[in-house]
Amino acid sequence: MVNLLQFDRNALGDWCEQQGEKAFRATQLFRWIHQRGEPDFSAMSDLARPFRDKLIGAAEVTGLAIASEQVALDGTIKWLFDVGHGDAVETVFIPEPGRGTLCISSQAGCAVNCRFCATGHQGFSRNLTTAEIVAQLWHAEFALRRRLGLAAGERAITNVVMMGMGEPLQNYGALLPALRTLLDDHGYGLSRRRVTVSTSGVVPMIDRLREDCPVALAVSLHAPDDALRDELVPLNRKYPIAELLDASRRYLERAPRDFITFEYCMLDGVNDSPAQAEALLALVRGDAGAGRPGVPCKINLIPFNPFAASGLKRSAPARIAAFAAVLQEGGIVTTIRKTRGDDIAAACGQLAGEVQDRTRVAERRARAAPVRVAPPTSRRSAAVGAGPGPRA
Repeated sequence: MVNLLQFDRNALGDWCEQQGEKAFRATQLFRWIHQRGEPDFSAMSDLARPFRDKLIGAAEVTGLAIASEQVALDGTIKWLFDVGHGDAVETVFIPEPGRGTLCISSQAGCAVNCRFCATGHQGFSRNLTTAEIVAQLWHAEFALRRRLGLAAGERAITNVVMMGMGEPLQNYGALLPALRTLLDDHGYGLSRRRVTVSTSGVVPMIDRLREDCPVALAVSLHAPDDALRDELVPLNRKYPIAELLDASRRYLERAPRDFITFEYCMLDGVNDSPAQAEALLALVRGDAGAGRPGVPCKINLIPFNPFAASGLKRSAPARIAAFAAVLQEGGIVTTIRKTRGDDIAAACGQLAGEVQDRTRVAERRARAAPVRVAPPTSRRSAAVGAGPGPRA
């Protein structure tokens, strides 16, 4: 029995033809599933009865089992979805005036093992299927429509970020048809600008995404130099910063936005000094005299959301403001992310779910050296740190 959430519209057309049906039937079926949220084939009134009977015997539209749902004081909602065999993944809805953002998981766990991420501390179990990725949006969209009393055609979710559990570009085969379903006008009809893939820097797959389905791109940078990034984001040892920036520049050739978003998690005493802000500014602006181009970008500073196993602390608000000021005064659009849903562990970097780790990450982490603390700042850097906060 095939779950039709697994197929983008083209693949669904191929499947319908294999069932002896015309390919155009796939568009009708696709609309029922993704525009109306209908799982019952018998209710799909504009499909011929023989086709509906055939569907009942050969296919299903099945979402994920809900293990729990939590609502934060700020209205953020976190669902824990059971994906079987002891694994569960988390999905987060963030309501804001005029928009609703859904943060979707792509893997049960994550193999990248970033030092500041709760998911990475759990290790890795498996990739999610396309159906499991799409099912997170399918459930959230239609559950929220009912909860909010939205009229037919009104969307609850206007933006999607592949920024939940897992590294989406390490599950590219399942990610790509999921993205196509999100963007399809017969499905959720989201614009490329409103769908973001966040990556820790899988350079070859950034290039593939540019060719196959260029949506907005967010790159987890978190350090201004390779030595520190090697410690914070171990994938950097394979794809160092220079290669990552080159891939980011190439991506902009086809991206729906004219900038890359660089994510930078603010870790107290680790990557938050004024000198490191200046180094980050130099990195993204480039050096025309040395033939090193910059990267058109926006930098999103993320206050670290603590969890017990990390051994790390959040930078003080004044420290974050001073860091932002250096970047802004250097001409880089810089934002400080507002923490949402931290009272239910739904904030950035806190998603954990339940993972049957196949990578023995706890053993490897126990042998790892602690993250080095940044050296004391120079007198000039200290003066910069005492400067004004972010400008409006």
